[in-house]
Amino acid sequence: MDESTDADVTVRPYADGDADALWSLKRGFETGLGAGTGGEAKAAAYEAKLTGEYRARWLDWVDRCVDEQPETVTVAAASGDDGDLAGYVFVLPESLSFVWDAAVLNEIYVAPASRGTGVADDLMSAAVATARAQDLPLDRLVLDVDGENDRAKAFYERHGFAHWGEMVARDL
Repeated sequence: MDESTDADVTVRPYADGDADALWSLKRGFETGLGAGTGGEAKAAAYEAKLTGEYRARWLDWVDRCVDEQPETVTVAAASGDDGDLAGYVFVLPESLSFVWDAAVLNEIYVAPASRGTGVADDLMSAAVATARAQDLPLDRLVLDVDGENDRAKAFYERHGFAHWGEMVARDL
């Protein structure tokens, strides 16, 4: 799947040596969820979960998903040997497609310095290709997006996503 986005970034499957850089992006994803769309309490909740234990558990889960289907986690890697990642997309493996009777785009994130460069579009193309390769109950790719995240909503609409339902949640 080696697919160049531009001269400085390559979209490719996640590899063993990417864990630290992927975790750095995951932190950005999580703190971004809490920023600007829910006030201080939401931001504090997302920040508080980012412990060493959470990191280890999340990276272990990534490894299990990638072992099952390597394309489930795709990264945008900067050229060179420094290991920098510009972004990632995480589509749940086919075995979890019954969660929503569809392929599930779990996370997509692009580092702020790489936004507006086409990296997100290339990662979305990789996600769609991964989903199309899965044997799904229904041929669709689903995700949840914060209703207050106008930038994300516009991105998803531009890529053909339409409102399908509404997710609700409660505290446990």
